[in-house]
Amino acid sequence: MFIALIILNALLALVFIGSGGMKAVSPIPRLSERGMTFVDRYPTAFTRFIGIVEVLGGIGLILPVVTGVAPILTPIAAVGLAIIMIGAIVIHVRHSEPVIPVVVLTLLSLASAVLGFVYVAA
Repeated sequence: MFIALIILNALLALVFIGSGGMKAVSPIPRLSERGMTFVDRYPTAFTRFIGIVEVLGGIGLILPVVTGVAPILTPIAAVGLAIIMIGAIVIHVRHSEPVIPVVVLTLLSLASAVLGFVYVAA
């Protein structure tokens, strides 16, 4: 169970740290060119905030369970990321953008949360 949790969380962390880091530091026009067209419709601070939250969530998927310091924070981070992704689903549907990748990340985040809670409870 631990190995499955680590593999899933490592992959999710790479995705969230990468995409969140891009949203946190890249110029808005560049994000729009790369297909993140929602950034044109929302304030820059909103995009930066989402990026920072995704980076922190990605770190939270790995750091607590690997270090053994407060491992309960790992599934909590996964739940938080799932909530962010549910909001992303709403935004993508509202703007007629592709939603399948966001749904997959939401489901993987929920799977990570379940694995994390089971691991912590064991």
